[in-house]
Amino acid sequence: MKTAIHHRYATVDGRRLFYRESGSPDMPTLVLLHGFPTSSYMFRNLIPQLVGYRVIAPDHLGFGLSDAPGAAEFDYSFDALADLTAGLLRHLGVDRYALVVQDYGAPIGWRLALREPDAVTAVVTQNGNGYDEGFVPAGWQPVWDYQRQQTPQTEAALRGAFTLEAIRAQYVTGVEDPSVLAPDTWTLDHAYISRPGNAEVQLKLFLDYTTNPPLYPALHAWLRSRQIPVLATWGKHDPFFGPDGARAFARDTGNAEIHVMEGGHFLLESAGDEVAALIREFLSKHLPEVASAPAPAG
Repeated sequence: MKTAIHHRYATVDGRRLFYRESGSPDMPTLVLLHGFPTSSYMFRNLIPQLVGYRVIAPDHLGFGLSDAPGAAEFDYSFDALADLTAGLLRHLGVDRYALVVQDYGAPIGWRLALREPDAVTAVVTQNGNGYDEGFVPAGWQPVWDYQRQQTPQTEAALRGAFTLEAIRAQYVTGVEDPSVLAPDTWTLDHAYISRPGNAEVQLKLFLDYTTNPPLYPALHAWLRSRQIPVLATWGKHDPFFGPDGARAFARDTGNAEIHVMEGGHFLLESAGDEVAALIREFLSKHLPEVASAPAPAG
C-alpha cells in the first residue's frame, strides 16, 4: 500500500511555513519535527513507511523551504518556533497527535507537550534529548562557550559548524559505512544554511538553547504523571547526544522502549528501514486503531 505525500504551504502569524503531509484527517496523527541543520527532508524516506497515519512534517521557520526572515526581523527562539508549530497544527485542525522528534525537534516538541499536556499521545525520539546526561560535552563545548560569552572567538568557533565539511561530519560520524549515506542531505542542508543572514539565525538559536534544559524537570513530571509511551531509537555514536539520554526516558515512564543502535546523529540515513519498523511496531501497540494497517510494500 502506498500513500501520496503532499508538499504544501500554510501562512501562520504572517509567516509562510512549508510542510509535508500524508494520510487523511480521520487517521491518527503523527507530527514529525526535524533538527539542526536540516529540514523535513530528513523524513522523506520515513513518511512513506507510516501508512495508516496522518503525517505532518513542517520545516521550522528559518529552515528548509519555510520563510527565513533575518534575525533582525524575527526574534528567533525555541518558544517562537513552538508557537508557529502550534499555530500550524491549529490551522490543520490537529488537536491530538503523537510526536516524532530529532535534535531541535525535541525542545520544540517538549514545549508543545507541556503547553497542552493532553494533546500528545506518544513520543518517538531519535536522538532528541530530554535529559542532562544526554549531552556529550565534547560536542557541546563550543555552544556552551558561546552561551557564556559572545566574543569574536566563540562566535567563530560556532560559525565553523555551518561549513559543508562540518555538516557532512554530523552525518558520517559514527556510521560504519558512510557510502550508504546520500550526499544530497548535507549538500542541501549547507545550501539552506548558507542563505544570506541565516548564520545569524542559527547563532540566535544556539544562544537560546540555554532555555531548554530548564524545561527537563517539567518534561519528566509530564512523562511520569501520564506514563506517556516513549520509543527512543538512538545512534550510539552521536557526537552530541549520547546513549544515556535515551536510557534516561525509562526512569520516568514504564512505557519506554529504548533501542541504542549502531549509527550516529542522523540514524534515519543509515538505519532508516530498521527505525521505521520499530516505529510501526511501537505505534501499533499504542495507537491500536491502526494496528492492522499493512506495512508498505518493498
